[in-house]
Amino acid sequence: MGLDRLWIDPAKVFVGGVWRDAEGKARLPVEDPSTGASVGEIAGGQAADIDAAVAAARASLSGEWGRATAVERGRVLTRIGQLVLERVDDLAAIEAMDVGKPLKQARADAVALARYMEFYGGAADKVMGDTIPYLDGYTVYTLREPHGVTGHIVPWNYPMQIIGRSVGAALAMGNACVLKPAEEACLTALAFAALADEAGLPKSALNVVPGLGEVAGAALSGHAGINHVSFTGSVAVGGLVQAAAAKNVVPVTLELGGKSPQVVFGDVDLEAALPFLVNAGIQNAGQTCSASSRILVEWGRLDEVTERMAERYGALRVGPASADLDVGPLISGRQKEIVTGFIEDGGDLEQAAAGEIVGNAPEGGHYVAPRLFAGVDPAHKLAQQEIFGPVQVVIPFDDEDEAVAIANGTEFGLVASVWSRDGARQMRMAKRLHAGQVFVNNYGAGGGVELPFGGTGKSGHGREKGFEALYGFSSLKTVAAYHG
Repeated sequence: MGLDRLWIDPAKVFVGGVWRDAEGKARLPVEDPSTGASVGEIAGGQAADIDAAVAAARASLSGEWGRATAVERGRVLTRIGQLVLERVDDLAAIEAMDVGKPLKQARADAVALARYMEFYGGAADKVMGDTIPYLDGYTVYTLREPHGVTGHIVPWNYPMQIIGRSVGAALAMGNACVLKPAEEACLTALAFAALADEAGLPKSALNVVPGLGEVAGAALSGHAGINHVSFTGSVAVGGLVQAAAAKNVVPVTLELGGKSPQVVFGDVDLEAALPFLVNAGIQNAGQTCSASSRILVEWGRLDEVTERMAERYGALRVGPASADLDVGPLISGRQKEIVTGFIEDGGDLEQAAAGEIVGNAPEGGHYVAPRLFAGVDPAHKLAQQEIFGPVQVVIPFDDEDEAVAIANGTEFGLVASVWSRDGARQMRMAKRLHAGQVFVNNYGAGGGVELPFGGTGKSGHGREKGFEALYGFSSLKTVAAYHG
């Protein structure tokens, strides 16, 4: 399942509309996280490949792509979305094998990719400037123009979704893109390039160079020919990307880590909340920047909420992607070591519940049973650091003030949720929580292609998704015309 569904040679880079070997024919292994086995190879892009990709993208801005109208850009993005929908099953199988996520989750990602293309295809010709009242004799207006060549460094946890929200928005605004997918999972990025080419995206408008982060990623983020960099990943690497781009005075959009809380008050509708409380922490095996890893519960409902969550945890089943269970494997043996280390650090805590790894799960797979820890101190390592695995902690609080202090008491600020039937409390909490997105009586709002997404603090800066992404992938020009 997976690699056999790919209709292109994955051991190639896509530069200037041509599939070719990486410099020196360098290659990297493809591992199936469900088995731990190598199932093929991808190209190991080098700095020279990034140079060629940037040059090709630059050339496209002087050619057909640079001359395309907003309507024409929108039409080609819409066609890409249609082709994605036609290949949803193939893309889902590829992603499930490459990332290790259950098939139903991989399929949802493929559908989301199509939706991003549809949204940005429809939005491309709807980005307007303003007319500004000014001095007598002047007409002043603003224009939104593309940055030029944009670099996109995409992580391994949600390749299709993040390609959709970053590359889709950049192309809609008329930028030419160089995409560096994560070496751990880049097959759907290559498949996307093939679909874009089939849809009629002009040659060189999209270039894809897989490779190691410290090689191809470093070359891209610090390249003098790049006009904007979009990065999603860890705080540590995000800092390196920003520093490299800063040498060329290039703007950067960073979507980094999170330690996102769900704040549960005593008047919660618990039946409605329970699926969100658990699923937001274990989806994609917890390998989600916006995962809800902290559950803050008012003391009066603490025991009940913990017990009900524990019941759900006890029913969770972990296994290979093809089994389509609740949780799949982690991306790699290294990630398994990291998550297991966090669980061991929680040895002094009360473990309220754990999921179960099914008996037929391949021995070499990177499986970790989900864990729920109860009554955790807000200062504990498990309540402060991003784990990036299926681990949640339950933290009690007394009142709104304490809930806000705990929720805001980490270095992150990506997503938060409030569960309460009190409308005034909902509004107060939404204003007081430090997060780029706050959900009231839900979590995630179903993905929300239209909803601006990004963080505060060490969760990053800039916004993706919705119209805000279009503004981020463009520069504002003011024109002041004096006519007397």
